Amino acid sequence: MSRMVTAPGKAREYETIYILKPDVDAESAEKVGNRVSEAVDREKGRLTKVELWGRRRLAYDIAKHRRGVYVYLKYLGSGSTVSEVERNLRLADSVLKYQTVLVGNDIEMASHEVAAEDVKFERLELTPLEDERDDSREKQLGLVEGEKRERVQEHDFEADLEVPELGNPTEDEET
Repeated sequence: MSRMVTAPGKAREYETIYILKPDVDAESAEKVGNRVSEAVDREKGRLTKVELWGRRRLAYDIAKHRRGVYVYLKYLGSGSTVSEVERNLRLADSVLKYQTVLVGNDIEMASHEVAAEDVKFERLELTPLEDERDDSREKQLGLVEGEKRERVQEHDFEADLEVPELGNPTEDEET
């Protein structure tokens, strides 16, 4: 397996998206953001963009959660930078999933300008999580108390299936 080696002074550009639990508090989210930022700095990488996308619906349930808080990171570094970022995300209890993608090779770190407000982790301010089980299986089946289930109109199905009896054949029919 061949490995790409970047030239001195150059780095690779990566994007990482991680999903936090929907009921995460601001302190926990900030702690995860600080750990990731420190991991990038420790590995001689550089954050170029941080975006908080907020609480969104997941494509499928993850650990019984229907929603998650999405955070997007873009940074410059090497493979060891990615390994350290993912290790820190794996150790955080509030992280449900994460994925890293290589965006570009041989990026000049010195010439890549970054605005200070682009790499600042915003304070997580979310509305309280309400119960989102509006069309639950229990409601569909009418098992939830307080709701009336439409009754199927009773019908005598046996009467529809009655077959005329074939009694004893008469004398005329015997011949």
